[in-house]
Amino acid sequence: MEGVAPAVSLFRPRASARFPVLLAADSGAARRSTGAGGRSSVRKHGGTEAPPRRPGITRLPKLGTAVSTKRSERGKDPLINLEVSHHRAVAAVRLLRIEKGKAFVDLLNEKANDSGDNEMGYVERTLGFRTRYLEDRDIRLVTVIVAGTVRWKRYLDYLIMSLCSEEKVFREMEPLLLQILRIGFFEILKLDVPAYAAVDENVRLAKVALRPGAGNMVNAILRKLVLLKETNSLPLPKIEGDERAQARALSIIYSHPVWMVRRWIRFHGKDEALRLMNWNNSDPRFSLRVNTSKGYTRADLVKRLESLQVHYEESIMDEFVRIREGMQAVLQAGLLKDGICAVQDESAGLVVSVVDPQPGETIIDCCAAPGGKTLFMASRLSGEGKIWALDVNKGRLRILMEAAKLHGLDVMITDIHADLRLYTKETTAKYDKVLLDAPCSGLGVLSKRADLRWNRQFEDLEELMCLQDELLDSASTLVKPGGILIYSTCSIDPEENEKRISAFVQRHPEFATQSVCEYVPKKFVTDEGFYSSNPTKHSMDGAFAARLVRSMHKILGVPQGQN
Repeated sequence: MEGVAPAVSLFRPRASARFPVLLAADSGAARRSTGAGGRSSVRKHGGTEAPPRRPGITRLPKLGTAVSTKRSERGKDPLINLEVSHHRAVAAVRLLRIEKGKAFVDLLNEKANDSGDNEMGYVERTLGFRTRYLEDRDIRLVTVIVAGTVRWKRYLDYLIMSLCSEEKVFREMEPLLLQILRIGFFEILKLDVPAYAAVDENVRLAKVALRPGAGNMVNAILRKLVLLKETNSLPLPKIEGDERAQARALSIIYSHPVWMVRRWIRFHGKDEALRLMNWNNSDPRFSLRVNTSKGYTRADLVKRLESLQVHYEESIMDEFVRIREGMQAVLQAGLLKDGICAVQDESAGLVVSVVDPQPGETIIDCCAAPGGKTLFMASRLSGEGKIWALDVNKGRLRILMEAAKLHGLDVMITDIHADLRLYTKETTAKYDKVLLDAPCSGLGVLSKRADLRWNRQFEDLEELMCLQDELLDSASTLVKPGGILIYSTCSIDPEENEKRISAFVQRHPEFATQSVCEYVPKKFVTDEGFYSSNPTKHSMDGAFAARLVRSMHKILGVPQGQN
């Protein structure tokens, strides 16, 4: 069953203006002009010299005559630039912050203006002016541009460097200028934005945010790109040579780290590696899980989505629906805030199916935050039973408990702020079921986590696998005789999944694997009896889960401290 929303174009070219219009916070605001060499000069106003630019505020261009002296609604707001493309300005600043590790790609918010103050504050401190506040459509545009630019960063940088006069120009390019070029390249190559609009808007942004010379450089490079695109002569690397050389070329064309490309070719073959990279570069697909603990049904959720004109598809799981677009409408309508549903991928829901929570059971979620699986498990207990949510991150644990209260499940969930490895040395508690959703590389969720591919290094895998082994050993001590241990990840890497289970069973003969065939559809069951979802095969996040049963009797020869 499907609901259909009318298609709305995200990009409509704005009317071009020769000069940016600035609204001054008060009538005595000084006008700044750009002097020779890009240096800012200060004009005298009313017989006194206007205050100099604050440190960190970049240059502003010479103003046109249309300057409003109307006081801003927000009282003491600084200059508001109404002519620079507001969503591009915000996107450029957010990309800068992502590069410095101080921001995330996702811009989804329940109330756009709640985030507006922060976003405009960052823009002001970086560019020297504010744009108008973000509306719903603006947030959607920023999210698309930022996520897409981050995904395609390696591909875009290769082309930008190729079109610069020399490599040194690219290597020494100002960070903000590079972000503006990346946005322009992404819009021209990957979005349905008219070339003239992408060139004009990004040139203007560079001139206002930096200086006229920067705008001229953006103009020259973007126009060169447009010509190469029109003649189908983009300077891309050829896929030839040995395995390493081919992986390097593919890593540029599909914008992934070389080590990741080589690893996928090794484990999955070249064709599957290409399919995975295409999936990761596509727009993410979201799933919503209806909150049955409050009495809502999927039919209730579907009715709300139809009223919002949000396109949806029903899932293989009764509590879920899929949506390709319209997440911002869902958030704005308050469906999450009111506890009607939660954003959760079906792959995570299937992990809960592997756990198979039953009324009356005691369950501990050992790495619980942010809590999606915890809440879903609690909802399946039908008011009977108890879940302990343990996590080392106190802040994320607090968010989990706030969500539990919102969903009416806080009575059934007890939070434990602790490192699992230390907690198990101090407690004698035993549980019917123990879920270890282990920290992992996240290689199965790269379509949703646009920046994760660049934040992961090959060396991280070795550290993660050591941590996964330690956490598995600790979690195993919490399982009652005859109880169940579930190990899961959001990775598609065999060394984080199957090999961790194989190594664990060798260390712990008191545990035996149990097939998950009774708990999830057959297409998700591997030959070894594990749960595995694959993005290219199942159109959902990649995930893994193994179900292990602890023997009722003590096994001789088990190392001390493991029972």
